Amino acid sequence: LIARREAGEIRRYVHLSTGNYNPRTARLYTDLSLFTVDPALGADLSALFNYLTGLSKHADYQRLLVAPTRLRGAIRERIAAAVDDAARGGRPYIAAKVNALVDTEMIRLLDDACARGVRIDLVVRGMCGLIPDPARHQGRLHIRSVIGEFLEHSRLYHFDIAGKAEWYAGSADLMDRNLDRRVEVLFPLLEPTSIARSAEVLRVLLADQQIGRAHV
Repeated sequence: LIARREAGEIRRYVHLSTGNYNPRTARLYTDLSLFTVDPALGADLSALFNYLTGLSKHADYQRLLVAPTRLRGAIRERIAAAVDDAARGGRPYIAAKVNALVDTEMIRLLDDACARGVRIDLVVRGMCGLIPDPARHQGRLHIRSVIGEFLEHSRLYHFDIAGKAEWYAGSADLMDRNLDRRVEVLFPLLEPTSIARSAEVLRVLLADQQIGRAHV
């Protein structure tokens, strides 16, 4: 976060990423990042850094989903909304790209959502505690793992529920340590170019027939 006084006003430049500023891993990992001057995201980042440095004890965010205070609940709410949409005859869809899926609540919620009519595509590079069950999930759950020359490190979340589509990128995997014991951030992708790029990443990984493997 860089704040500058420009023409008598404070302008915030924000860089949000799925990785960190490590010069070694930057040569080996593939990450996604967003550089923006969006005022709401700038205000959110200011609130987050004030919280981290102890200048404030509480932070309210307009657009960021931040762990450990809000992220788990936000994902839980979206999965529940998808289940409700399916019950009304809708065609909800959830897609995510993460390094690991081992949190027991997230596994249970995704398993139940798929069994109740939600279509789910997951790209899980490493540990995955959810296994597709053809009888239970009726072909609605697909999970793939892609491990290539560079470590797939970016996290993406997509929710398409009741005609409303949301895209998020960030640092959080679906692990209890990420959701409950660390400060992690998911940030929304709002511009068409960012959304198109993220959709392309997911599409390519889900279609990979060379180095991808399916969880069955």
